[in-house]
Amino acid sequence: MTFPADLTSALTGATLSQLSRWRRGDSPLLVPELGVRPQAQYSFRDLMALRTVVKLRSEVSLQRIRKAFASLQGMDLTEHPSRYTLTTDGVTVFLIEADGATDLVRRPGQRVLATLNDVFAPFTNFRGENVVDFLHPRPRLAVREGRAGGWPTIRDTRVPYDTIARLVANGDVPASAVGDYYPTVQPADVPDAVDFDRQVVHIRQPA
Repeated sequence: MTFPADLTSALTGATLSQLSRWRRGDSPLLVPELGVRPQAQYSFRDLMALRTVVKLRSEVSLQRIRKAFASLQGMDLTEHPSRYTLTTDGVTVFLIEADGATDLVRRPGQRVLATLNDVFAPFTNFRGENVVDFLHPRPRLAVREGRAGGWPTIRDTRVPYDTIARLVANGDVPASAVGDYYPTVQPADVPDAVDFDRQVVHIRQPA
């Protein structure tokens, strides 16, 4: 499954301009593993890594994040960034491992407690904007890597959120009739699908 930049932005909290900057230059922070031509397409692993970067950026400078990523390479940790659990205390960036944590910026060896749930939970980025819950971008939507390749779906179904949003978009199909087309989808699911689709479309449109 590939994720276009607008949906990537909605799920990670990174703006389109940030995504562009972070994949370019002599020292890109994160290049989509699926390529950038003709348009950037992100993998599910890319989304998890970007979500981590945005969460870290809400508390520390981009310079320190870049230094942390460089430290990973210096430690010969060259797996996809999503394979590593990173967190911050607002001053430095830590790599979380089973036996403790490594300070990637200032003080090696300092122990902290953190889990990937910190990255998945909703948070406010450094611009003061709310970033959605990654696993539930709306209460009745869900993101599961093993379901539809991680594309957001109606909760407890395999029906993509945008399929439902487009079905009711022109008003010909009311929410109460969606079940005639997709029996696993409830009328109460429709507003969340429409609302999240509206957010993604808004990101896609130029300012």
